[in-house]
Amino acid sequence: MKKITFILSLLTGINFTHAQLPDSCTFLLHKFAQNIGKETYSVTKHGDIITYTIDFKFVDRGTPVPLKAKMLLTTEFEPVAFTINGKTSRISAINDSVVIHQNKAEIKVDNSIISQSLPAIRFPIAGYSPGTTQMLLLQYWKKHHEPATVNILPSGKVQIKKDGADTLLFNNNSLVLDRYVISGLVWGNEFLWTDANGQLFCLITNDAEGDKLEMMLEPYESLLPVLINKAAAHGMRLFTANANPSYEKHDVIAITGGTILDVENNQSISNGVVLVKNGKITKVGAANNVTVPSDAYVINAKGKTVLPGLWDMHAHFEQAEWGPAYLAAGVTTVRDCGNEFEYINAVQQAIDKGNGIGPHILKAGIIDGNGPYALGVIRANTREEAINVVQRYKENGFQQIKIYSSVKPEIIKKICAEAHRLGLLVTGHIPIGVTLQQGIDSGMDQVNHITFVNAALKKNKDGLIDFSDTGNVAVFNFLKAHHVVIDPTLGVYEMIFRSIKDSITKLEPAFASLPQPLKPLFINTGAATDSLVERGRLFMKNFKQIVYHLYTDSITIVAGTDMGFPGFSVYREMELYVESGLTPVQALQTATIVPARVMNMEKISGSISPGKNADIIITDGNPLQNISNVRKVVTVIKDGNIYNPARLHHIAGFQ
Repeated sequence: MKKITFILSLLTGINFTHAQLPDSCTFLLHKFAQNIGKETYSVTKHGDIITYTIDFKFVDRGTPVPLKAKMLLTTEFEPVAFTINGKTSRISAINDSVVIHQNKAEIKVDNSIISQSLPAIRFPIAGYSPGTTQMLLLQYWKKHHEPATVNILPSGKVQIKKDGADTLLFNNNSLVLDRYVISGLVWGNEFLWTDANGQLFCLITNDAEGDKLEMMLEPYESLLPVLINKAAAHGMRLFTANANPSYEKHDVIAITGGTILDVENNQSISNGVVLVKNGKITKVGAANNVTVPSDAYVINAKGKTVLPGLWDMHAHFEQAEWGPAYLAAGVTTVRDCGNEFEYINAVQQAIDKGNGIGPHILKAGIIDGNGPYALGVIRANTREEAINVVQRYKENGFQQIKIYSSVKPEIIKKICAEAHRLGLLVTGHIPIGVTLQQGIDSGMDQVNHITFVNAALKKNKDGLIDFSDTGNVAVFNFLKAHHVVIDPTLGVYEMIFRSIKDSITKLEPAFASLPQPLKPLFINTGAATDSLVERGRLFMKNFKQIVYHLYTDSITIVAGTDMGFPGFSVYREMELYVESGLTPVQALQTATIVPARVMNMEKISGSISPGKNADIIITDGNPLQNISNVRKVVTVIKDGNIYNPARLHHIAGFQ
């Protein structure tokens, strides 16, 4: 039979791998490498029609995400119909169908029905899930002689490329897998591996919340860490190959004529000069006090503002595209607040070695405990596990530990004690069943998210906070006495609480420039009813007041986004701090010198000072006059390398 199929393929040019796919299969679904569910498909045949019935379901931190789909194909692999209904994440749903009649299709998206003519090359698929449809898309692409693009229904286009092969060792046997890259279904690139017959082996993608999600063929789950590592390395390699030259490099640089912001001393230097040599700042001052070397590459910043590269203290570097997106926004340093161990190590190494594009990455290693709301695979439920996992993070270059929501109270103390013994700081969530004060008393140095502070404060009958209440005063005094650092992530809550009836551009003026696959995710995130919107306004009012009182009580605040609009959300975070009552320079400090101090890096980063790394941005406008001017980044310098933001955004898929 295989010989006959091979001969027919030579004679007709048709790829018959469809017939070699198994009639049923199970894939294991993972988030942060944790097994959270499965996808199964089964095949039935009626005459010339083959039907794939797909059942996809995972449970993410206690929330079920079920999805069902059905794909009908001809024996020659032409799509006939596709239906998909269910959830694609904890906060998003889908209800689509496509029925194809010759060259026309009837397409239903929620309650909207349209009929449209079809191009010759088209395939119905609704996004990252289910993975079976991606496997079938790949087979369709092969059958049609690997076209440069495939039109997808209901809308959009994807590009598919065979990227090579990887050899893995499993049970002392070698597995040779074909590696493919698909772009256009999600933001950036997905990586798929198949066996020689086209059977999906592994898919590494991003779900509808922007988190990494992996799918593995059931018997081979133990190979997932290997493929996660490879996906990181291959992703960075693709960027490097497509982006060269991504920056200009000069031994000596002079930035002249601009207004230099001294964020440490709240001063400005008009008509200033910054000299850079071999990636380090060597001199800063007024033009009449600084001689520009004859061999310097000169950047004319007249009429512009020169300020330190920005920090995002709550990043989740889930895919390679975040690298150029961050740099394009002027973010030259990020703290990754929890990621897959193999993935973030590989991404950081690629950037540091020049094999990828991105900011400096500081790693906070996530630790959770067993429980229905647990996240990831790195757990500590005993004293020994706590010590071992902290040591593993330390040995792999992590600067912090991040405690997550299911760590038990007695284990928090063990984690913090071992982290402090090794010179690591501890940040994170306040775990379930633990109060803010208990978490800090157990050794936590920092807290992610303003909600944990809000939960510790008393409210009046209208739901507002009385900051003169003795109990609330005691909370702030406690935080100050323990030198706690708060990472508010106000922008995340503004997004969750916004009315979906409002234009998304109120939150992100550059929304139109975002990669197309990201836009529906943001547009459909928010409150759908007036009552929820009103509750959200109350929450945001409290959150902003908390931020103001934290600052005025000398409790350290650092700007973090928890993802959001890639790169741009750092701007929004600072704008929200100004709305809370901070001055523009105070807001800028939360994203420059303050996080550098918090991370014990103020001697090499966080301000424009001699001896520090040349991490610098130039804006067309002065953020001290209007904090939103920080959005007008025209030049980015990281380690003395000069980047063009427009070029970086193009690399990251922005429009």
